[in-house]
Amino acid sequence: MFKKYKIFKWILISFGSIIISLFIFGWWFMGLIPSSENMKDITSTQMSDLPYLSKNKIDKRGKILAIVTSTNVMGNTEKSTGYELTELSRAYYVFQANGFDVDIASPLGGEPPVVIDAEDMGEFDYAFLNDSVAQLKVKYTIPVDKIDPDLYEAVFFAGGKGAMFDFPDNESIQAIVRNLYENNKVVGAVCHGPAALVNVTLNTGKHLLENKKVSGFTNAEELLLISDAKTIFPFLLQDKLVDQGGVFNEGTMYLENISKDKNLITGQNPWSTWVLAESMITELGYKPKFRKVTGEENAVKVLKTYHEQGSEKARGLIDQMYTKDKQPMSRVLIAKHGIIAAMQGKIGRFISLTSLTSYAKKKSKENS
Repeated sequence: MFKKYKIFKWILISFGSIIISLFIFGWWFMGLIPSSENMKDITSTQMSDLPYLSKNKIDKRGKILAIVTSTNVMGNTEKSTGYELTELSRAYYVFQANGFDVDIASPLGGEPPVVIDAEDMGEFDYAFLNDSVAQLKVKYTIPVDKIDPDLYEAVFFAGGKGAMFDFPDNESIQAIVRNLYENNKVVGAVCHGPAALVNVTLNTGKHLLENKKVSGFTNAEELLLISDAKTIFPFLLQDKLVDQGGVFNEGTMYLENISKDKNLITGQNPWSTWVLAESMITELGYKPKFRKVTGEENAVKVLKTYHEQGSEKARGLIDQMYTKDKQPMSRVLIAKHGIIAAMQGKIGRFISLTSLTSYAKKKSKENS
């Protein structure tokens, strides 16, 4: 039969070879990522386990207000949403560690919906879930229309796609931002959090964002994972920030990037939360308390080096982190960026980042 139909024979052989090759590659690729068996269980982390929070405590310096979304679905879809836990938890603990009490508010008050991505959770995030005081605050958030802005030195808007729906037109949020900004206090927002800024007009009649350097979740980041975002959301955040006069600072996709324009500080995505919160502390007039950098942050440094200076420089940084500095690094994040490159059809970048992940695994073994 196959002698008569050689073409079918070679099609089957080729197809089978591709399937086998993909299976082998997938097995090898998964081997680059640490297995859960080899990873430390951090789900029960307490504040007392984290020296940043439990030691060398700083005297009280005032209060910061954190605002999260009350929206639980994306527009007319059935897709669930809420505030991003990692964006709230990390900023919350930076503020607390640096001497500030933190109140948590939302447009509707009460218990807001939350998005928890297990792959992104770290020690601080689990500590937040295990922190009875913090959990009481998120269960009973203060309605924004009950907030007295004069009580706070700064406001921070956590992201989460729900913010696109209930932040922009909320007059109480606009009043809070206007009050703090015009009194030279600090306004910070990360990821989708800058949606709170898009309709704020100052008492001068000018728009808050006019000629301001600003960052937020980019069009590219939004559309990569939600191709129909333009029909789901009332607007794309990057477009709206620009339409309202902002000078948009777009960094590398899914990597840390913040913009600071006097007392307005904005961050591009969840990976910008640590540096944004610490930049808010600096703008408040204090040197941020020393914090041991996380493995995820070190992976971000490697990825930024890769994008800006190439593979060899990135490998050199991996060497330094593992061999000299003895610092942790999340090679899972590097692998994820390889997958993102593949999704974008950038095969050369996918191969380079996969090779970088393999190199990180090798160095990790050599220095373990």
